[in-house]
Amino acid sequence: MSKYIIAHDLGTSGNKATLFDEDGKLVCSHVATYETVYKEGNRAEQNPSDWWKAIVETTRSLLGTVSSDSIAGIALSGQMMGCLCVDKNGDPLRPHLLYCDQRSVKQETRIAEKIDPLRFYEITGHRISASYSIEKLMWIRENEPDIFRKTYKMLNAKDYINYRLCGVMATDPSDASGTNAYDLNRWQWSEEIIELAGLDLSLFPEVRSSIEVIGEVGMQAAKETGLKAGTPVICGGGDGSCAGVGVGCVSPGNSYNYLGSSSWVALTVEKPIVDEQRRTMNWAHVVPGLLHPSGTMQTAGASYNWMINQLCAYEQQQAKAIGLSVYEVIDEQIRKSPLGANKLLFLPYLLGERTPRWNVDAKGAFVGLTLRHTHGDILRAVMEGITLNLGFIVNIFRNHVPVDTVTVVGGGAKNPIWQQMMADIYQTEILIPNYLEEATSMGAAILAGIGSGLFKDFQAINRFIHIRKRVSPIPENVEKYKKLMPVFDQAYHALTGVYKQLASLEL
Repeated sequence: MSKYIIAHDLGTSGNKATLFDEDGKLVCSHVATYETVYKEGNRAEQNPSDWWKAIVETTRSLLGTVSSDSIAGIALSGQMMGCLCVDKNGDPLRPHLLYCDQRSVKQETRIAEKIDPLRFYEITGHRISASYSIEKLMWIRENEPDIFRKTYKMLNAKDYINYRLCGVMATDPSDASGTNAYDLNRWQWSEEIIELAGLDLSLFPEVRSSIEVIGEVGMQAAKETGLKAGTPVICGGGDGSCAGVGVGCVSPGNSYNYLGSSSWVALTVEKPIVDEQRRTMNWAHVVPGLLHPSGTMQTAGASYNWMINQLCAYEQQQAKAIGLSVYEVIDEQIRKSPLGANKLLFLPYLLGERTPRWNVDAKGAFVGLTLRHTHGDILRAVMEGITLNLGFIVNIFRNHVPVDTVTVVGGGAKNPIWQQMMADIYQTEILIPNYLEEATSMGAAILAGIGSGLFKDFQAINRFIHIRKRVSPIPENVEKYKKLMPVFDQAYHALTGVYKQLASLEL
């Protein structure tokens, strides 16, 4: 009998369940969405029961294709940096706080008063921030004491689903490293940071390997999902690290760039990359013993989509009239503009910025606009501004390790103009794999395959993906972008005072 793997990608907007066979073929996939409740004060919550309903729905859909007897194992990748308080029975005590929930700014400040920010970064791989789990748990302790008293463990999203499947409360190093409470140098919870946060180590779950079988599907879970009782449940990992596996970034020296609404550049290394300015982050990889440094910008594809919605009404109409995609019509306009968009810059900070700026007040801007600039120049400037910002992230990493090739996935990876632009700005060969949108699911599938014994090691990803296109930098273009990069950086810094004034301005 052929064997299959079920991988769940428990994301922010929904769960994507994917079925792969043992040769790496994607058999089918199903998506079930759920709601995020946004409240005043930058609060964002989800109901964990909605996750379970999505898991049940999508698993049953997959099992309409193959028999439950043929499932070798199941693993999840999940949204990271959350906070779910559960009692001793594993029942949620309140809604889950998402990574984008920013209510715990006071708790962030309190930690920063007790430890040098650089030392904190060297321990955890991250800045002190309200985005992370430990600050959120501190907020619950101080604002919802009745909930906190009943809390047995703090879990992340995939950890809760694993508990529903097999009755084991555990996490893995990648999700642990997204809590701001994990010591990446010792591969264990940081007693020092947990203590200065005023919390108890017992609140944090046991850390198990991402490829370890932590339990088997129980009778109740089997009844609800249609899975066979006894099916191995593999620990799984956080979505960012799983995506790294799904693009083949599994050995030291590998790097990739995900180009979606937000975008990140990530590497696989053996030791943390310590940036003195704390511009990049370090995560534990789902590949045991390795690390997964990354730098994330807020609005990459989101800036491009803003451009389409606000500046490209004509292109949308024309595309509809002639039967092309709007992207093809926009590309024709961009091709009419020379490299550098006739010295027009776009700062892609439409939702503040993380790497490399770390400035919540940063704003978008066109700099250098004149009467001679064309519509095509404006469109090219947007694409170049996004890529120049990502190029800064690549260069930060290049100061520590070689970056010889970058595998690119996500929606933006489909665009040939963007592919060449990345090669020229990153000064490296760009690799385009056969799958552009399945990286996270494939990463979880590899974890399930290794954990269940179906695959020998992480090189099994080569069954799933292959490089279908290589794009080399054009030396002449590289030199031009080298001249443009410092001017782009200077434009940002020249406006930092304006950003702050705009943020505080009352009209």
